[in-house]
Amino acid sequence: MATPVNIIVQYILLRRDLKKMKNYNDGAIITQACHASSAILYKTINDDLTKLYLSDLERMHKVVLGIDGNENDINELSNLLKQNSIEHYLWIEQPENIPTAIAVKPYYKKDIEHFFSKYKLYR
Repeated sequence: MATPVNIIVQYILLRRDLKKMKNYNDGAIITQACHASSAILYKTINDDLTKLYLSDLERMHKVVLGIDGNENDINELSNLLKQNSIEHYLWIEQPENIPTAIAVKPYYKKDIEHFFSKYKLYR
C-alpha cells in the first residue's frame, strides 16, 4: 500500500481558456483530459511505474490542474517537461490543431510535484 511518501500520481493539466471557446463545453473539456491521459498511459504501458499505477485501479491518484493562459502557455509547459525528461502527452485536438491538455505518465509525486506547484486545481 502506498504511503504519502511514495504515492504514484498522474498529473493532468487543462487550458482554462477553453471554456471561452465556442466548441468547448464542460463535456468537451473533460474529454480533452481523458484523451491526454489515455494517450500517455498507452505510450508508457510497459513502464514499471505505469504498470504499478494500473495494477491498483481502485487507488489511482490523479491531479487535474488548470493552466491560466493560452496555447503558448501549454506549449511552454510541454517544453519544460521535455527539457527535464518528464514523459507526457500534449493532446492536440483535431481538426482544429489546438493544444488542449497535458497528461504526465505516472510518477512518484515527490519527484514531479514541483513542476506543477504554480497551477491550481481545475474547477
